[in-house]
Amino acid sequence: MAEALDPALVARLAAQARTQGVQLLGRGGVLQQLTKRFLEAALEAEMDDHLGYDKHDAAGRNGGNSRNGRRAKTLLTEVGPVDIAVPRDREGSFTPTIVPKRSRRLGGIEDLVVSLSAKGLTHGEICAHLAEVYGAEVSKDRITTITDRVMDGMGEWQNRPLDSVYPVIFIDCIHVKIRDGQVANRPIYVALAVTVDGGRDILGLWAGDGGEGAKYWLRVLSELKNRGAVDVCMVVCDGLKGLPDAIAEVWPQAVVQTCIVHLIRASLRYASKADWGVIAKELKPVYTAPSESAALDAFAEFSAKWERKYPAIVRLWTNAWAEMVPFLAFDVEIRRIVCSTNAIESLNARLRRAVNARGHFPTEQSALKVLYLAICSLDPTGRGRARWSNRWKAALNAFDIAFDGRVTAGRR
Repeated sequence: MAEALDPALVARLAAQARTQGVQLLGRGGVLQQLTKRFLEAALEAEMDDHLGYDKHDAAGRNGGNSRNGRRAKTLLTEVGPVDIAVPRDREGSFTPTIVPKRSRRLGGIEDLVVSLSAKGLTHGEICAHLAEVYGAEVSKDRITTITDRVMDGMGEWQNRPLDSVYPVIFIDCIHVKIRDGQVANRPIYVALAVTVDGGRDILGLWAGDGGEGAKYWLRVLSELKNRGAVDVCMVVCDGLKGLPDAIAEVWPQAVVQTCIVHLIRASLRYASKADWGVIAKELKPVYTAPSESAALDAFAEFSAKWERKYPAIVRLWTNAWAEMVPFLAFDVEIRRIVCSTNAIESLNARLRRAVNARGHFPTEQSALKVLYLAICSLDPTGRGRARWSNRWKAALNAFDIAFDGRVTAGRR
């Protein structure tokens, strides 16, 4: 294609457009006109192939089927709406490929609508964007139809078989506002796993009723086990009451680890913003200590300094201590995976950004659709998989030794 585009011809077209004051984009712009002529030429070529002879060719006289004029059609393209003339045949058997029958969009636009929806734009905002940038009018109903098509893919994704073993699963919950009679907060449960190959796999999304609860988490974890996840070495979670018992019921051998990121964030909620940097810095020696005894010494120093001003922070860490310290007994490579914030926080931030941009949703299904689109935008394969760690081999060896070969067994 690059060789076919004569530079002199392109330069002449650009100069002529500039002389005549024709814009590059917009209604009647150069790109629209070029798109129109290219599509019409391609359609005529398809008609020639369909009939078996060129236009005005004598071979077509009295040969049965023949051309029968054209019909007008407006296509929504990435350069704006383009008016084209589609050739017809007398038998009505011509089915063009480049512009299929009943199609009003030419590639890209449907993906654009899905992408904008994944970023949290409302249907009204998407309509306004398409009108402003592409000069195209697309109804809210059409956008709903386009985005609803992803729900079939979500059903397959949500019910797909899982790996038999996961070194680590992170479970978390975000809250969305659902307008069901009145606006109320509803939890959306998320499970994020580290695979035996060092990948990141988002296992699913679940909409719950009321506040976050360990009873519903038991249902979610049981579903994961039923889908094939029969063994998990570590489950990283927040400090929700009753959650360790729910995890133990599904995976008795799993080590329950409080998420350090959640613990630090919860601590800062009790502190003045001016002290955030100092508190975060002085908590670091606690969760990076080489052993539990060293962590106790570091926490004692922290408590002596901050307990009078922020007793709630000291109480928070004291109550969470049993589920906070397990990973201190493991190799530094395992700690790095468990305490890695990049993948977890990037996922949570992306989901929250999509939710916050909407404000609230009419139904749980619409909320799940937006969150699923956000996950798909992170990974074009739609599986939510990505690389977790570039140093996975060292972590794999550490996991396999610490958990008696269970991780290696999951790779067979």
